[in-house]
Amino acid sequence: MKGKIIALFTALLFLTGVSLFFWAGESSSQEGKIGYVDSMRLRTEFKEFADAQAEFDKDVKVWQEEIVELEQTIDSLEGDLDKTKLLLSEAKRKEKEENLKNQELEYQRLTNDVFGPGGRAENRNAELTRPILEKINQVLEKIAVEENYIMIFDSVNGNIAYAKTGLDLTDLVLEELNRLE
Repeated sequence: MKGKIIALFTALLFLTGVSLFFWAGESSSQEGKIGYVDSMRLRTEFKEFADAQAEFDKDVKVWQEEIVELEQTIDSLEGDLDKTKLLLSEAKRKEKEENLKNQELEYQRLTNDVFGPGGRAENRNAELTRPILEKINQVLEKIAVEENYIMIFDSVNGNIAYAKTGLDLTDLVLEELNRLE
């Protein structure tokens, strides 16, 4: 899940960078600066990210407990069936097997519903991070315009082969984000 947050954040930063590049290209007579941010530092040092992650982790824990409870029910049904299947009538054995099969299908459905593509976890993650990422993009755009940056990269995604330390805008972005609170 954390990887999805990072991927979403990286994609948004990349899109911001590309849009800033094209914005700067329109006024090609102007020179500008290039900078970068460390999105991992933004995630760890910007309180809203930590709060969103804590809330997301709490939701995930509830979902995992629900899944574990269903796993335990299935284990119990399997154990009961193994112990008693020789003593049960054909109809009762089939009934218990059908119940077990339904519980296993429910387990698969629940797991997919929560952690599968487009599931509750993915949607909740997007819900929690979208406003934060929008805020970060606003701050990046503000800094780019005010400080004449034509491009700002994210150092975490590995697209920087070399960059001077003085180009790191992470502290400036964190300051602006903290002023917004």
